[in-house]
Amino acid sequence: MDIFIQQLINGLTLGAVYAVVALGYTMVYGIIQLINFAHGEVVMVGAMVAYSVIGVLGPAGVPPLVLVAIATGCAIPVCMLIGYTMERLAYRPLRNAPRLAPLITAIGISIILQHVAMLVWSRNPLAFPQVVKVQSYAIGGATITSVQIAIIGLSLAMMAGLAALVYRTRLGTAMRATAQNPQVAGLMGIDTDRIVALTFVIGAALAAVAGVMVATYYGIAHYTMGSQLGLKAFCAAVLGGIGNVPGAMLGGLVLGVVEALGAGYIGDLTGNVFGSNYQDVFAFIVLIGVLVLRPSGLLGERVGDRA
Repeated sequence: MDIFIQQLINGLTLGAVYAVVALGYTMVYGIIQLINFAHGEVVMVGAMVAYSVIGVLGPAGVPPLVLVAIATGCAIPVCMLIGYTMERLAYRPLRNAPRLAPLITAIGISIILQHVAMLVWSRNPLAFPQVVKVQSYAIGGATITSVQIAIIGLSLAMMAGLAALVYRTRLGTAMRATAQNPQVAGLMGIDTDRIVALTFVIGAALAAVAGVMVATYYGIAHYTMGSQLGLKAFCAAVLGGIGNVPGAMLGGLVLGVVEALGAGYIGDLTGNVFGSNYQDVFAFIVLIGVLVLRPSGLLGERVGDRA
């Protein structure tokens, strides 16, 4: 039981990060039917910017929690600017183009961001400064750290805040109206271009926080760190139901728990033939199984082509 609880804690921590990143994918897809494959690189930029800020301010004796808050506060506007620039310069001109064009553009932006980050921060893995002292707490024979508590709590707070924004505010109403029918929303006085840009900006802000959380949790930052994380988060969005905000949250948590339990148990059951190195395989097997039985995802609403 203690092993199960430990893997569950690890899975919830990882799944919370997946869910936060998946929200960026699902919001953009829900409104303009675009898979923004450069979203994972925005996560990477957030981690790299935070790394640089901590490296500059750390020796100045800034208190640890304040230092992390400042680093995150610097990463958020940088990522928001990148998100807005991507939408304004790369995606908006292709809004009415065949779907393959913006998809290829998204992959191209992803490669560009990776190589710019490589030029700025080097190609070597960077040890992310652990400025906050990590404390461990015992729960039912398992251990949970202060970093894990902070990641889970902050992720849940951001997910709740985004849900309140989408379902309880005028901006959220405008976003849902634009997702339902942008032409009619425009006739009702909604500036759809502004709503789409704000969607990218909000998703990029969440990605920046996720990047800091991931780098803090693993203690490392690298210019390619966003690729795998972005792919996992996209799978989480599909698992929960692409275009569905609660579905992205559920999909991220489920994917993280499946990975952790698979890495913890499958290796023992198969005589260590499949160990923790195959945790990605377990997640994708579950994803395929769910999509075979329920193509729209766990909470998926039918998102078909608009007439």
